[in-house]
Amino acid sequence: MLKNYQPNEFETELYRQWEAAGYFKGIPDKDKKPFSIVIPPPNITGQLHIGHALDDTVQDVIIRFKRMQGYSVLWQPGTDHASIATEVKIVEQMKNEGMDKMSVGREGFLERAWKWKEKYGGRIVEQLKRLGCSCDWSREAFTMDETCSRAVQEVFIRLYEEGLIYQGDRIINWCPDCKTALSDAEVEYVEQDSFMWTLRYPIEGSGEYIEIATTRPETMLGDTAVAVNPKDKRYAHLVGKNVILPIVGKAIPIVADDYVETDFGSGVVKITPAHDPNDYEVGLRHGLETICVMDEGGVMNSNAGKYAGQDRYECRKNLVEELKSLGFLVKIEPYKHNVGQCYRCRTTVEPRISKQWFVKMQPLAQPAIQAVKDKSIRFVPKRFEKIYFNWMENIKDWCISRQLWWGHRIPAFYCKECSHTVVAKQQPHTCPNCGCKSFRQDDDVLDTWFSSALWPFSTLGWPDKTEMLDYFYPTSVLVTAYDIIFFWVARMIFSGLKYVGERPFDEVLIHGIVRDDKGRKMSKSLNNGIDPLEIIDKYGADTLRFSLANGTAPGSDIRFSEKKVEHSRNFMNKIWNASRFVIMNSEGVDLPPIDGFRKTIADKWILTKLNRVIGEVTKNLEKYELGLAAAKLYDFVWSDFCDWYIELTKPVLYGDDATAKANTLAVLNYVLSNALKLMHPFIPFITEKIYLALPNTDKSIMISNWPIRDAKTSDAASHKQFEGIMEIIRVLRNIRADKNLAPSKKITLCCVCGTAEQKLIGKCAIYIEKLAGVDKLVCAKSAPTDMGKTVSAVTALAELYVPLGELIDVEKELERLQNERVKLSAELERCRGMLANQGFIAKAPAKLIEAEREKLTKNNELLEKLNAQIAALQ
Repeated sequence: MLKNYQPNEFETELYRQWEAAGYFKGIPDKDKKPFSIVIPPPNITGQLHIGHALDDTVQDVIIRFKRMQGYSVLWQPGTDHASIATEVKIVEQMKNEGMDKMSVGREGFLERAWKWKEKYGGRIVEQLKRLGCSCDWSREAFTMDETCSRAVQEVFIRLYEEGLIYQGDRIINWCPDCKTALSDAEVEYVEQDSFMWTLRYPIEGSGEYIEIATTRPETMLGDTAVAVNPKDKRYAHLVGKNVILPIVGKAIPIVADDYVETDFGSGVVKITPAHDPNDYEVGLRHGLETICVMDEGGVMNSNAGKYAGQDRYECRKNLVEELKSLGFLVKIEPYKHNVGQCYRCRTTVEPRISKQWFVKMQPLAQPAIQAVKDKSIRFVPKRFEKIYFNWMENIKDWCISRQLWWGHRIPAFYCKECSHTVVAKQQPHTCPNCGCKSFRQDDDVLDTWFSSALWPFSTLGWPDKTEMLDYFYPTSVLVTAYDIIFFWVARMIFSGLKYVGERPFDEVLIHGIVRDDKGRKMSKSLNNGIDPLEIIDKYGADTLRFSLANGTAPGSDIRFSEKKVEHSRNFMNKIWNASRFVIMNSEGVDLPPIDGFRKTIADKWILTKLNRVIGEVTKNLEKYELGLAAAKLYDFVWSDFCDWYIELTKPVLYGDDATAKANTLAVLNYVLSNALKLMHPFIPFITEKIYLALPNTDKSIMISNWPIRDAKTSDAASHKQFEGIMEIIRVLRNIRADKNLAPSKKITLCCVCGTAEQKLIGKCAIYIEKLAGVDKLVCAKSAPTDMGKTVSAVTALAELYVPLGELIDVEKELERLQNERVKLSAELERCRGMLANQGFIAKAPAKLIEAEREKLTKNNELLEKLNAQIAALQ
């Protein structure tokens, strides 16, 4: 082992050795229980960020733990083609080269996309390897590889044949920049400052007007009605009449509909069925015309009349000016509201009528809801079931078509003669309707989430009945953040139940997001992001992993900072240095079996501690309480093993008794090897490096057996007794620190206690003497009278007395304390004088007066302590 911990010297090489040895491979084994996880597939455009690092660390901890427990483990890796994100990147690249999609055509564009995938698709995979992720890379999948593509086609055709996929004109979310439809889950709402425009619509055939408030005045060009609530008495006499649409000059009806809120604005709303989902539903109920006034790029079309060709925001500005000049604008008020944005490019989404492909969700949602209700699938923490139920119980039909070229092309073919639709895996030879042999395939591709919804079983070979699918499906647990429950989790659940007939996983482990040390979400605007690769370069992967795992809890966000990373690095150094101490002292020593000799009380104490931490950490990991497990390991290794037990062994290791030395080293190695195994899932590299350097170890720690509590090595009585000895040592150390006694200065100790306690203290005298700096230890049944003034303390085992003269120069200490009392008394007089000064009280700020009062209270307490210390010395 190197003298200093230098992770960059061995982490990459160890990972290469693990991969070459095939330790990551998931192999069906009838003699073992299966355990499997599918990785949330990162985008091929992606780069490892701190959220990935947390998510994948959590998964790897669980996978390594289960592997060591003897399960046949599969961690299925792969990447997602990310239709919109990838297409945006490629379009940007082409734009820089002076080209666009149309100039190269669909085939040329897809050729570029596959080259992009080959160049960038493996980038995040290599980064995950640097983090130490023990995925079965021999099975790496891609959402557009042959197996996954077959699954996508199979599902689409099945749903279509069952009538659960249909094509129709519906209001959808449209991104004018990406020029594609978006599902509700792909729209992110942000609060924006805007305005509320109140407009005046004339009532046909009268001099009356009706006022209408809107946040999107440009859409009025597509109004086909105005609506009031049927219970609103203010407008009951107007229902059935018409208003004249300003500027357009067209008469449109006034309808009554419960959708209208009487207390919002004027209680009258404009109805634009082509540009608002709620208006669309009102339009269906009242048989209203649907008029689209914008094109795919958010530019006003021919239906917008004189505003045709203007961008939607340019039109808004010009239209408002015209409404104002014609007297139709009543007022403009500042207004904050939530505005939908494309989750990829952040462009404001435009609801618009469009012909798209949809999945009927109600029949699929019900079994998925029931699976969670009857505990077939369990959310951890349970509270996230509410989010799941809320979304699933209010689910709308899923818009699955995207106006992109990169992705799974919809397997629908249209007869060029009669427009008959044929859904099939391959283009048909003959139209079943008219006999024509000429077809065109639908230009759209499927929503990325359509293919990722099949991920737990498509990656295992479905729709074929493969050995991997039979053995590893359903998978064991899905690990993901809470912000992706409806995007992905819900869709995987209904997909697994529908297509495979079984749930896709037993449990869903939800973790939070990583925030900075101030609790803020990480973002470019705040410049508070943390690059995990930079952390790995500087501190090592184990340090990053432990920083993320220590303190994390299911469902809760974690705070992260480089200071936290430095604390973890200190822990790695502690482990490294302690292990070097054990290994160096073990060189050339023939270690006896752990059950082949009589243990000291210190041995029994550490072995009992080890057994307890084995049981607690195992239980924590079974419940996915990674943060608690990491904290317990930290305390055991740093405090119990390094700070206590190693120090307790030094008198024996530096002594002359060879047998006692070999026995002690056997315990040291036993405890260290088991501690390394417990820590391995969290910090795989350092534990492997040390484990292979221990005596009698030649196989990787990752294929070693998980530690099991051994009742034979536990001794609760000895543990309790030795805790009493440790309390004595701690108290003596505190006395030395309080009196600022140099480490080299030895003291005398008298322990007043009963016969049994005297026997125990005598047995452990060597530990007290070495760890508390005692050169003379005596036991008695009554308080000493021949030690002069003493400092005393009470512990569970004994009353402790230390001669004061050995700790300090009494005369000098008295002089120092009395001088301190004079200064403190003067400060008290000053403070009392200030608070008695009515001028000060009347003019000084309240904070300053309160500060003086706090000083008075604090200094009075200090004076009491000083007087007590002086009295004790006199």
